[in-house]
Amino acid sequence: MTKLTRRDFLVSTAAAAAATTLSGSAFAAEAGTKLNYTPEKGATLRVLRWKRFVQGDEDLWMANTKKFTEQTGIPVRIDNEGWEDVRPKAAVAARVGSGPDIIIGWFDDPEQYPEKLVDVSDLGTYLDKKYGGWYDVCKKYGMKDGKWIAIPLGVVGNALVYRQSMIKAAGFDTVPKDLAGFLKLCQALKAKNTPAGFAFGHAVGDGNNFAHWLLWSHGGMLVNKKGHVVVESPETVAALEYARELYKTFIPGTLAWQDPSNNKAFLDSQISLTANGISVYYAAKKSADPKMQAIALDIEHAHLPVGSTGKHTELMQITQMMLFKYSKYPKAAKAFMQFMMEADQYNPWMQAAIGYVSQPLKAYEANPIWTSDPKATVFRDSAAIMIDNGHAGPLGTASAAVMADYVVVDMFAAAASGSKTPKEAAKQAAERAKRYYKA
Repeated sequence: MTKLTRRDFLVSTAAAAAATTLSGSAFAAEAGTKLNYTPEKGATLRVLRWKRFVQGDEDLWMANTKKFTEQTGIPVRIDNEGWEDVRPKAAVAARVGSGPDIIIGWFDDPEQYPEKLVDVSDLGTYLDKKYGGWYDVCKKYGMKDGKWIAIPLGVVGNALVYRQSMIKAAGFDTVPKDLAGFLKLCQALKAKNTPAGFAFGHAVGDGNNFAHWLLWSHGGMLVNKKGHVVVESPETVAALEYARELYKTFIPGTLAWQDPSNNKAFLDSQISLTANGISVYYAAKKSADPKMQAIALDIEHAHLPVGSTGKHTELMQITQMMLFKYSKYPKAAKAFMQFMMEADQYNPWMQAAIGYVSQPLKAYEANPIWTSDPKATVFRDSAAIMIDNGHAGPLGTASAAVMADYVVVDMFAAAASGSKTPKEAAKQAAERAKRYYKA
Protein backbone atom coordinates (compact mmCIF):
# COMPACT_ATOMS: atom_id res chain seq x y z
CA MET A 1 0.00 0.00 0.00
CA THR A 2 1.46 3.38 -1.00
CA LYS A 3 2.52 5.47 1.99
CA LEU A 4 2.15 9.19 1.42
CA THR A 5 2.58 11.82 4.08
CA ARG A 6 0.14 14.60 4.77
CA ARG A 7 2.73 16.96 3.27
CA ASP A 8 2.80 14.88 0.07
CA PHE A 9 -0.96 15.17 -0.08
CA LEU A 10 -0.94 18.92 0.42
CA VAL A 11 1.79 19.45 -2.16
CA SER A 12 0.08 17.26 -4.75
CA THR A 13 -3.20 19.09 -4.30
CA ALA A 14 -1.98 22.61 -3.67
CA ALA A 15 -3.67 23.83 -6.81
CA ALA A 16 -6.92 22.41 -5.47
CA ALA A 17 -6.70 24.03 -2.02
CA ALA A 18 -10.42 23.69 -2.09
CA ALA A 19 -10.92 24.76 1.50
CA THR A 20 -13.73 22.31 1.96
CA THR A 21 -15.77 22.13 5.09
CA LEU A 22 -17.14 18.69 5.95
CA SER A 23 -20.54 19.86 4.79
CA GLY A 24 -19.00 20.63 1.40
CA SER A 25 -20.57 24.07 1.24
CA ALA A 26 -17.49 26.30 0.94
CA PHE A 27 -14.87 26.39 -1.80
CA ALA A 28 -11.90 28.52 -2.72
CA ALA A 29 -11.75 29.89 -6.24
CA GLU A 30 -9.76 27.74 -8.65
CA ALA A 31 -8.13 28.38 -11.98
CA GLY A 32 -9.71 25.26 -13.40
CA THR A 33 -8.64 21.72 -14.23
CA LYS A 34 -6.55 21.09 -17.32
CA LEU A 35 -8.49 18.63 -19.45
CA ASN A 36 -6.95 16.13 -21.86
CA TYR A 37 -9.93 16.13 -24.20
CA THR A 38 -11.43 18.72 -26.53
CA PRO A 39 -15.21 18.30 -26.23
CA GLU A 40 -17.36 18.08 -29.32
CA LYS A 41 -19.06 21.30 -30.39
CA GLY A 42 -22.52 21.66 -28.87
CA ALA A 43 -21.96 18.79 -26.47
CA THR A 44 -24.41 18.04 -23.69
CA LEU A 45 -24.16 15.17 -21.23
CA ARG A 46 -26.50 13.03 -19.20
CA VAL A 47 -25.14 11.08 -16.24
CA LEU A 48 -27.03 8.46 -14.25
CA ARG A 49 -25.74 7.64 -10.78
CA TRP A 50 -27.03 6.01 -7.61
CA LYS A 51 -28.88 8.02 -4.98
CA ARG A 52 -26.76 9.25 -2.13
CA PHE A 53 -26.78 7.87 1.39
CA VAL A 54 -24.62 10.76 2.55
CA GLN A 55 -25.78 14.29 1.75
CA GLY A 56 -22.24 15.64 1.44
CA ASP A 57 -21.64 13.21 -1.43
CA GLU A 58 -24.51 14.61 -3.46
CA ASP A 59 -23.80 18.23 -2.55
CA LEU A 60 -20.20 18.04 -3.71
CA TRP A 61 -21.02 15.95 -6.77
CA MET A 62 -23.45 18.59 -7.93
CA ALA A 63 -21.04 21.42 -7.04
CA ASN A 64 -18.26 19.72 -9.01
CA THR A 65 -20.63 19.17 -11.92
CA LYS A 66 -21.49 22.87 -11.88
CA LYS A 67 -17.76 23.69 -11.91
CA PHE A 68 -17.33 21.47 -14.96
CA THR A 69 -20.13 23.25 -16.78
CA GLU A 70 -18.75 26.66 -15.85
CA GLN A 71 -15.30 25.69 -17.13
CA THR A 72 -16.37 23.95 -20.35
CA GLY A 73 -19.79 25.35 -21.15
CA ILE A 74 -21.16 21.79 -21.36
CA PRO A 75 -24.56 21.31 -19.69
CA VAL A 76 -24.70 18.13 -17.60
CA ARG A 77 -27.91 16.52 -16.42
CA ILE A 78 -27.55 14.29 -13.36
CA ASP A 79 -30.18 11.59 -12.75
CA ASN A 80 -30.21 9.81 -9.38
CA GLU A 81 -31.69 6.33 -9.13
CA GLY A 82 -32.15 3.88 -6.27
CA TRP A 83 -29.27 1.46 -5.83
CA GLU A 84 -31.30 -1.53 -6.98
CA ASP A 85 -32.51 0.35 -10.08
CA VAL A 86 -29.16 1.35 -11.57
CA ARG A 87 -28.16 -2.13 -12.78
CA PRO A 88 -31.35 -2.91 -14.75
CA LYS A 89 -31.44 0.58 -16.25
CA ALA A 90 -27.82 0.21 -17.40
CA ALA A 91 -28.61 -3.19 -18.90
CA VAL A 92 -31.56 -1.76 -20.82
CA ALA A 93 -29.45 1.14 -22.10
CA ALA A 94 -26.81 -1.28 -23.31
CA ARG A 95 -29.38 -3.46 -25.04
CA VAL A 96 -31.35 -0.75 -26.82
CA GLY A 97 -28.37 1.51 -27.52
CA SER A 98 -29.85 4.62 -25.97
CA GLY A 99 -29.73 6.35 -22.61
CA PRO A 100 -27.35 8.32 -20.39
CA ASP A 101 -23.89 8.99 -21.78
CA ILE A 102 -22.32 7.85 -18.50
CA ILE A 103 -23.83 5.39 -16.05
CA ILE A 104 -22.22 4.91 -12.65
CA GLY A 105 -22.90 1.27 -11.86
CA TRP A 106 -21.87 -1.50 -9.50
CA PHE A 107 -19.28 -4.23 -9.20
CA ASP A 108 -18.50 -5.92 -12.52
CA ASP A 109 -21.55 -4.65 -14.40
CA PRO A 110 -19.28 -3.49 -17.28
CA GLU A 111 -18.42 -7.16 -17.86
CA GLN A 112 -22.01 -7.82 -18.91
CA TYR A 113 -21.73 -5.66 -22.03
CA PRO A 114 -18.07 -4.68 -22.65
CA GLU A 115 -18.66 -4.42 -26.40
CA LYS A 116 -21.16 -1.61 -25.73
CA LEU A 117 -18.65 0.52 -23.81
CA VAL A 118 -16.06 3.03 -25.04
CA ASP A 119 -12.42 2.07 -24.54
CA VAL A 120 -11.20 4.52 -21.87
CA SER A 121 -7.65 3.18 -21.64
CA ASP A 122 -6.16 6.62 -22.29
CA LEU A 123 -7.92 8.02 -19.23
CA GLY A 124 -7.25 4.96 -17.08
CA THR A 125 -3.53 5.11 -17.90
CA TYR A 126 -3.33 8.85 -17.30
CA LEU A 127 -4.92 8.61 -13.86
CA ASP A 128 -2.76 5.60 -12.98
CA LYS A 129 0.44 7.53 -13.62
CA LYS A 130 -0.66 10.77 -12.00
CA TYR A 131 -2.18 9.47 -8.77
CA GLY A 132 0.11 6.74 -7.47
CA GLY A 133 -1.46 3.83 -9.33
CA TRP A 134 -4.75 1.97 -9.14
CA TYR A 135 -5.26 -0.69 -6.49
CA ASP A 136 -5.03 -4.15 -8.02
CA VAL A 137 -8.68 -4.95 -7.39
CA CYS A 138 -9.71 -1.75 -9.18
CA LYS A 139 -7.62 -2.71 -12.20
CA LYS A 140 -9.29 -6.10 -12.26
CA TYR A 141 -12.72 -4.52 -12.19
CA GLY A 142 -12.04 -1.75 -14.69
CA MET A 143 -10.02 -3.65 -17.27
CA LYS A 144 -10.77 -6.43 -19.73
CA ASP A 145 -8.27 -7.97 -22.14
CA GLY A 146 -5.73 -5.28 -21.34
CA LYS A 147 -8.12 -2.38 -21.96
CA TRP A 148 -10.03 -0.13 -19.61
CA ILE A 149 -13.75 -0.62 -20.16
CA ALA A 150 -14.79 1.53 -17.18
CA ILE A 151 -13.23 3.97 -14.73
CA PRO A 152 -13.54 2.94 -11.06
CA LEU A 153 -14.98 5.93 -9.21
CA GLY A 154 -14.34 4.46 -5.79
CA VAL A 155 -15.32 1.90 -3.20
CA VAL A 156 -18.25 2.27 -0.85
CA GLY A 157 -16.40 0.82 2.11
CA ASN A 158 -18.06 -1.79 4.28
CA ALA A 159 -17.25 -2.42 7.93
CA LEU A 160 -18.85 -3.42 11.18
CA VAL A 161 -20.79 -0.57 12.77
CA TYR A 162 -21.53 -1.02 16.46
CA ARG A 163 -22.58 0.68 19.66
CA GLN A 164 -19.60 0.49 21.99
CA SER A 165 -21.73 0.82 25.14
CA MET A 166 -23.92 -2.11 24.11
CA ILE A 167 -20.93 -4.27 23.24
CA LYS A 168 -19.50 -3.64 26.71
CA ALA A 169 -22.87 -4.29 28.36
CA ALA A 170 -22.86 -7.69 26.65
CA GLY A 171 -19.50 -8.48 28.26
CA PHE A 172 -17.09 -7.60 25.44
CA ASP A 173 -14.51 -4.81 25.29
CA THR A 174 -14.50 -4.87 21.50
CA VAL A 175 -15.75 -6.96 18.60
CA PRO A 176 -13.96 -10.33 18.46
CA LYS A 177 -11.77 -10.82 15.41
CA ASP A 178 -12.56 -14.54 15.01
CA LEU A 179 -15.74 -16.25 13.86
CA ALA A 180 -16.44 -18.19 17.06
CA GLY A 181 -16.04 -15.10 19.20
CA PHE A 182 -18.21 -13.08 16.84
CA LEU A 183 -21.05 -15.57 17.18
CA LYS A 184 -20.75 -15.47 20.97
CA LEU A 185 -20.95 -11.68 20.87
CA CYS A 186 -24.13 -11.76 18.76
CA GLN A 187 -25.66 -14.30 21.12
CA ALA A 188 -24.80 -12.09 24.10
CA LEU A 189 -26.27 -9.02 22.37
CA LYS A 190 -29.53 -10.85 21.77
CA ALA A 191 -29.65 -11.90 25.41
CA LYS A 192 -29.35 -8.23 26.37
CA ASN A 193 -32.19 -7.34 23.97
CA THR A 194 -29.79 -5.28 21.86
CA PRO A 195 -29.53 -7.67 18.88
CA ALA A 196 -27.44 -7.52 15.75
CA GLY A 197 -28.92 -7.28 12.28
CA PHE A 198 -27.37 -8.08 8.87
CA ALA A 199 -29.10 -8.03 5.49
CA PHE A 200 -30.11 -11.32 3.87
CA GLY A 201 -32.34 -9.57 1.33
CA HIS A 202 -31.64 -8.33 -2.18
CA ALA A 203 -29.55 -5.40 -1.01
CA VAL A 204 -27.02 -4.47 -3.70
CA GLY A 205 -24.39 -3.61 -1.12
CA ASP A 206 -25.25 -4.92 2.33
CA GLY A 207 -26.74 -8.26 1.29
CA ASN A 208 -23.99 -9.10 -1.18
CA ASN A 209 -21.18 -7.89 1.08
CA PHE A 210 -22.34 -9.89 4.08
CA ALA A 211 -23.18 -13.11 2.24
CA HIS A 212 -19.91 -13.24 0.32
CA TRP A 213 -17.93 -12.55 3.49
CA LEU A 214 -19.68 -15.47 5.18
CA LEU A 215 -18.83 -17.78 2.30
CA TRP A 216 -15.23 -16.70 1.83
CA SER A 217 -14.35 -16.47 5.53
CA HIS A 218 -15.01 -20.21 5.81
CA GLY A 219 -12.86 -20.98 2.78
CA GLY A 220 -15.82 -21.49 0.48
CA MET A 221 -16.17 -20.10 -3.02
CA LEU A 222 -18.70 -20.15 -5.81
CA VAL A 223 -16.21 -21.06 -8.53
CA ASN A 224 -12.56 -22.06 -8.74
CA LYS A 225 -9.80 -20.36 -10.74
CA LYS A 226 -10.98 -22.02 -13.93
CA GLY A 227 -14.52 -20.78 -13.46
CA HIS A 228 -15.92 -24.19 -12.55
CA VAL A 229 -18.77 -24.13 -10.03
CA VAL A 230 -17.50 -25.60 -6.74
CA VAL A 231 -19.95 -24.15 -4.23
CA GLU A 232 -21.16 -27.59 -3.11
CA SER A 233 -18.31 -28.09 -0.65
CA PRO A 234 -17.75 -28.78 3.05
CA GLU A 235 -16.52 -25.21 3.44
CA THR A 236 -19.78 -23.83 2.04
CA VAL A 237 -21.84 -26.09 4.29
CA ALA A 238 -19.83 -24.88 7.29
CA ALA A 239 -20.49 -21.28 6.28
CA LEU A 240 -24.21 -21.95 5.92
CA GLU A 241 -24.40 -23.71 9.27
CA TYR A 242 -22.63 -20.77 10.88
CA ALA A 243 -25.04 -18.34 9.19
CA ARG A 244 -27.99 -20.32 10.53
CA GLU A 245 -26.73 -19.92 14.10
CA LEU A 246 -25.92 -16.26 13.55
CA TYR A 247 -29.33 -15.57 12.06
CA LYS A 248 -30.99 -16.76 15.28
CA THR A 249 -29.50 -13.74 17.04
CA PHE A 250 -30.76 -11.17 14.53
CA ILE A 251 -33.67 -8.80 14.79
CA PRO A 252 -36.67 -10.16 12.81
CA GLY A 253 -37.11 -9.09 9.20
CA THR A 254 -33.55 -9.19 7.87
CA LEU A 255 -34.53 -11.61 5.07
CA ALA A 256 -36.29 -8.69 3.39
CA TRP A 257 -33.75 -5.98 4.16
CA GLN A 258 -32.54 -3.75 1.36
CA ASP A 259 -29.70 -1.26 1.63
CA PRO A 260 -31.48 1.42 3.68
CA SER A 261 -32.94 -1.07 6.16
CA ASN A 262 -30.07 -1.55 8.58
CA ASN A 263 -29.35 2.18 8.59
CA LYS A 264 -32.84 2.83 9.85
CA ALA A 265 -32.80 -0.01 12.38
CA PHE A 266 -29.45 1.07 13.81
CA LEU A 267 -30.34 4.74 14.16
CA ASP A 268 -33.65 3.74 15.74
CA SER A 269 -31.65 1.73 18.33
CA GLN A 270 -33.36 -1.50 17.27
CA ILE A 271 -29.94 -3.08 16.68
CA SER A 272 -26.49 -2.57 18.14
CA LEU A 273 -24.36 -4.16 15.43
CA THR A 274 -24.47 -4.36 11.63
CA ALA A 275 -22.24 -3.98 8.58
CA ASN A 276 -22.48 -0.80 6.56
CA GLY A 277 -20.62 2.10 5.07
CA ILE A 278 -19.88 5.21 7.08
CA SER A 279 -23.36 6.54 6.27
CA VAL A 280 -24.84 5.47 9.62
CA TYR A 281 -22.21 7.40 11.53
CA TYR A 282 -22.53 10.36 9.15
CA ALA A 283 -26.30 10.59 9.67
CA ALA A 284 -25.96 10.51 13.46
CA LYS A 285 -23.05 12.95 13.52
CA LYS A 286 -24.77 15.48 11.26
CA SER A 287 -28.12 15.33 13.02
CA ALA A 288 -29.25 18.22 15.20
CA ASP A 289 -31.09 15.76 17.46
CA PRO A 290 -29.19 15.30 20.76
CA LYS A 291 -30.18 11.61 20.77
CA MET A 292 -28.50 11.12 17.40
CA GLN A 293 -25.45 13.03 18.58
CA ALA A 294 -25.21 10.65 21.53
CA ILE A 295 -25.41 7.67 19.18
CA ALA A 296 -22.62 9.15 17.04
CA LEU A 297 -20.35 9.36 20.07
CA ASP A 298 -21.13 5.72 20.86
CA ILE A 299 -20.51 4.40 17.33
CA GLU A 300 -17.32 2.53 16.47
CA HIS A 301 -16.18 0.70 13.32
CA ALA A 302 -14.13 -2.44 12.73
CA HIS A 303 -13.27 -4.87 9.97
CA LEU A 304 -15.30 -8.06 9.80
CA PRO A 305 -13.75 -11.06 11.57
CA VAL A 306 -11.10 -13.18 9.88
CA GLY A 307 -12.02 -16.82 9.37
CA SER A 308 -10.24 -20.03 8.46
CA THR A 309 -8.32 -18.43 5.60
CA GLY A 310 -6.34 -16.29 8.05
CA LYS A 311 -6.83 -13.10 6.03
CA HIS A 312 -9.46 -10.50 5.22
CA THR A 313 -12.15 -11.86 2.91
CA GLU A 314 -14.41 -8.88 2.46
CA LEU A 315 -16.50 -7.86 -0.52
CA MET A 316 -17.20 -4.16 -0.90
CA GLN A 317 -19.12 -2.14 -3.45
CA ILE A 318 -16.93 -0.81 -6.15
CA THR A 319 -18.73 1.74 -8.28
CA GLN A 320 -17.60 2.43 -11.84
CA MET A 321 -18.21 5.05 -14.51
CA MET A 322 -19.25 3.47 -17.80
CA LEU A 323 -19.21 5.45 -21.05
CA PHE A 324 -21.53 3.93 -23.65
CA LYS A 325 -20.72 3.82 -27.35
CA TYR A 326 -24.08 5.28 -28.27
CA SER A 327 -23.00 8.60 -26.71
CA LYS A 328 -22.83 11.39 -29.27
CA TYR A 329 -20.21 13.17 -27.21
CA PRO A 330 -17.56 10.67 -26.04
CA LYS A 331 -14.81 13.30 -25.78
CA ALA A 332 -16.97 15.51 -23.60
CA ALA A 333 -17.86 12.48 -21.50
CA LYS A 334 -14.21 11.56 -21.03
CA ALA A 335 -13.49 15.15 -20.05
CA PHE A 336 -16.22 14.96 -17.39
CA MET A 337 -14.88 11.67 -16.05
CA GLN A 338 -11.34 13.07 -15.88
CA PHE A 339 -12.58 16.24 -14.20
CA MET A 340 -14.37 14.33 -11.44
CA MET A 341 -11.33 12.11 -10.77
CA GLU A 342 -8.79 14.95 -10.53
CA ALA A 343 -7.57 16.01 -7.08
CA ASP A 344 -9.22 19.44 -7.34
CA GLN A 345 -12.60 17.75 -7.28
CA TYR A 346 -12.01 14.28 -5.85
CA ASN A 347 -10.39 15.22 -2.56
CA PRO A 348 -13.05 17.74 -1.52
CA TRP A 349 -15.77 15.31 -2.59
CA MET A 350 -14.31 12.52 -0.45
CA GLN A 351 -13.96 14.89 2.50
CA ALA A 352 -17.50 16.22 2.21
CA ALA A 353 -18.84 12.67 2.41
CA ILE A 354 -16.40 11.86 5.27
CA GLY A 355 -14.99 8.98 3.29
CA TYR A 356 -18.26 7.33 2.27
CA VAL A 357 -16.66 6.53 -1.07
CA SER A 358 -13.01 5.62 -0.59
CA GLN A 359 -10.31 6.06 -3.18
CA PRO A 360 -9.48 3.70 -6.07
CA LEU A 361 -6.15 5.50 -6.63
CA LYS A 362 -3.41 5.17 -4.03
CA ALA A 363 -2.39 8.83 -3.84
CA TYR A 364 -5.72 9.65 -2.22
CA GLU A 365 -4.83 7.56 0.83
CA ALA A 366 -3.23 10.75 2.13
CA ASN A 367 -6.53 12.63 2.24
CA PRO A 368 -6.81 14.10 5.78
CA ILE A 369 -10.33 12.69 6.15
CA TRP A 370 -8.82 9.34 7.07
CA THR A 371 -7.00 10.69 10.13
CA SER A 372 -8.97 13.78 11.14
CA ASP A 373 -11.62 11.47 12.60
CA PRO A 374 -10.32 8.08 13.78
CA LYS A 375 -13.79 6.59 13.27
CA ALA A 376 -13.29 6.97 9.52
CA THR A 377 -9.85 5.37 9.34
CA VAL A 378 -11.05 1.78 8.95
CA PHE A 379 -12.66 2.71 5.62
CA ARG A 380 -9.41 4.06 4.16
CA ASP A 381 -8.11 0.61 3.28
CA SER A 382 -11.25 -0.68 1.59
CA ALA A 383 -9.76 -1.16 -1.88
CA ALA A 384 -6.51 -2.49 -0.43
CA ILE A 385 -8.16 -5.41 1.40
CA MET A 386 -11.29 -6.19 -0.60
CA ILE A 387 -11.80 -9.23 -2.82
CA ASP A 388 -13.62 -9.00 -6.14
CA ASN A 389 -16.97 -10.74 -6.46
CA GLY A 390 -15.65 -13.21 -9.05
CA HIS A 391 -13.43 -14.87 -6.43
CA ALA A 392 -11.72 -17.17 -6.99
CA GLY A 393 -12.55 -17.25 -10.68
CA PRO A 394 -12.35 -14.62 -13.40
CA LEU A 395 -14.56 -11.60 -13.69
CA GLY A 396 -16.80 -11.70 -16.72
CA THR A 397 -20.33 -12.06 -17.95
CA ALA A 398 -20.97 -15.01 -15.65
CA SER A 399 -19.74 -13.37 -12.45
CA ALA A 400 -21.72 -10.22 -13.22
CA ALA A 401 -24.88 -12.19 -13.94
CA VAL A 402 -24.58 -14.33 -10.81
CA MET A 403 -24.15 -11.19 -8.72
CA ALA A 404 -27.15 -9.54 -10.37
CA ASP A 405 -29.20 -12.69 -9.72
CA TYR A 406 -28.29 -12.75 -5.99
CA VAL A 407 -27.28 -16.40 -6.13
CA VAL A 408 -24.99 -16.25 -3.09
CA VAL A 409 -27.35 -14.06 -1.05
CA ASP A 410 -30.31 -16.35 -1.72
CA MET A 411 -28.27 -19.40 -0.74
CA PHE A 412 -27.55 -17.93 2.67
CA ALA A 413 -31.08 -16.65 3.15
CA ALA A 414 -32.49 -20.11 2.46
CA ALA A 415 -30.14 -21.87 4.86
CA ALA A 416 -30.32 -19.23 7.60
CA SER A 417 -34.10 -19.15 7.60
CA GLY A 418 -34.39 -22.95 7.56
CA SER A 419 -36.36 -23.10 4.32
CA LYS A 420 -33.57 -25.38 3.04
CA THR A 421 -30.86 -27.39 4.71
CA PRO A 422 -27.32 -26.14 4.13
CA LYS A 423 -26.67 -28.92 1.62
CA GLU A 424 -29.93 -28.22 -0.21
CA ALA A 425 -29.17 -24.50 -0.35
CA ALA A 426 -25.67 -25.14 -1.70
CA LYS A 427 -27.03 -27.54 -4.33
CA GLN A 428 -29.61 -25.01 -5.49
CA ALA A 429 -26.96 -22.28 -5.69
CA ALA A 430 -24.76 -24.57 -7.77
CA GLU A 431 -27.59 -25.28 -10.18
CA ARG A 432 -28.34 -21.58 -10.57
CA ALA A 433 -24.67 -20.66 -10.99
CA LYS A 434 -24.19 -23.28 -13.70
CA ARG A 435 -26.72 -21.46 -15.85
CA TYR A 436 -24.11 -18.73 -16.18
CA TYR A 437 -20.83 -20.59 -15.70
CA LYS A 438 -21.02 -23.09 -18.52
CA ALA A 439 -18.10 -25.52 -18.61
